[in-house]
Amino acid sequence: MECVGGTMFLLMCTLFLAVHGMEYISLESTQHGRLGGSMLLKVEPRFDVQHVKFQGAWYKIKPNYTLLVTFTDSSDIQNIRLKNKPVLSLPDVSLYIEHLDEDAEGEYKLEINFIFPGSSTPVAVTKIVTITVSVPVSKPILSKSPEAELIEERDNVTLTCSVESGTNVQYTWMKDNIMIVPSERHMFSEDHGTVIINPVSKDDMGQYTCEAKNYISREVSDETSLSVYYGPYNLAVNSEQGLKTGGVFTVNPGELVFFECLADSNPPNSCVWISKTTNGTEVVMTGTRFEVTSYELAQAKEFWCRAFNNVTKKQDETKFTLVVARFEKGTEKHFQEGSALSPLTFITVSSVVIIICMMFVFLRKSCHSRRISTVMNTIYRRPMTEQRGLHRSGHEDATEDFGIYEFVSVPGKMESTQASCRSLARLDSVKDLHTTIYDVIRHVPETPTLSLLK
Repeated sequence: MECVGGTMFLLMCTLFLAVHGMEYISLESTQHGRLGGSMLLKVEPRFDVQHVKFQGAWYKIKPNYTLLVTFTDSSDIQNIRLKNKPVLSLPDVSLYIEHLDEDAEGEYKLEINFIFPGSSTPVAVTKIVTITVSVPVSKPILSKSPEAELIEERDNVTLTCSVESGTNVQYTWMKDNIMIVPSERHMFSEDHGTVIINPVSKDDMGQYTCEAKNYISREVSDETSLSVYYGPYNLAVNSEQGLKTGGVFTVNPGELVFFECLADSNPPNSCVWISKTTNGTEVVMTGTRFEVTSYELAQAKEFWCRAFNNVTKKQDETKFTLVVARFEKGTEKHFQEGSALSPLTFITVSSVVIIICMMFVFLRKSCHSRRISTVMNTIYRRPMTEQRGLHRSGHEDATEDFGIYEFVSVPGKMESTQASCRSLARLDSVKDLHTTIYDVIRHVPETPTLSLLK
């Protein structure tokens, strides 16, 4: 029965270990410790060790090969020559190092043989672990070289991050809280403790910090600013008075106008204002601000603003025209912001107005023709009995004279045959073909029961 039980246990262990990729024990391959601290190389078996016999040893294989301790499942033998003796707590074969020093750093190997119940063949297992012993880093110090002024596209700068204490240190660089990575202009040393920017540019301006870290600690340096002289860029002339359209300023007569010459530059530019004359050009003022009285101008005049950076030795200039003409102040913003759309807006509005006018004229003519047709049809379709009735003057009953009368001129020549067969045949006194509908109605006899207004 004991043999059967041992065999079943061995089969179960073998199946379990096969499912777990034949991992009899687990041990982290790399572990980091602090100088002066302690460390436990934890060994975790993947099976129940109570019924398993084992024996093995711990070695330090780098930098020097040294036997540390041998052990079985019930006893251990220490290397008596070691000052810093590791400790085992059997049946746990984890190695405990009480005090880490520089000599403790290196590679360690565990060799162990397991003898499972019901089997006489040992199972050999080997694990290797690397130990690093680090000194905590101190606060890093950031320096730059040269300390002198830097000019874009000409100079380069070297930034260095260093610590007074710390081992296995790696460095990380930040500019305005954004990590700096290697590029065509940014070159790093192997541990990233030094970065060279060549050449510097306007984009390199900002606040720099470096972070020093190892496996057990990290520290960040104080900020160091980097200034770069550049420009001038994006030169432009602006004014709060008048109306600006492209490069033309329009001002009212007698108005005092102030202009400013602005550019992106470090340090700020020196500005010169130049005017065009019949004999060429002349300098009229220096400085970033320029004032001119419009009544002094008899006609449109051209001016220049020339900006010069005394450090980079670069310059730029822009031209504008000043025109004196009266305009409403309220329209200034409209023209300045919508000058690009004003032609299209004008065409659109004009088109809409023309279409509305055409529709109005068409409807007016249509209604006018419809009125004439209605009145003429009423006259032509009156019964003959009404036309042959008792002649009345039209004034016997004054109530029938009340109503709304419309005087409409009948253009064109009416057909004589059509008029003769209708009620117009009896109107001998109508000889003017351009008569009115009122005249026709006034000469048409009416019966007491019918009226044209009905």
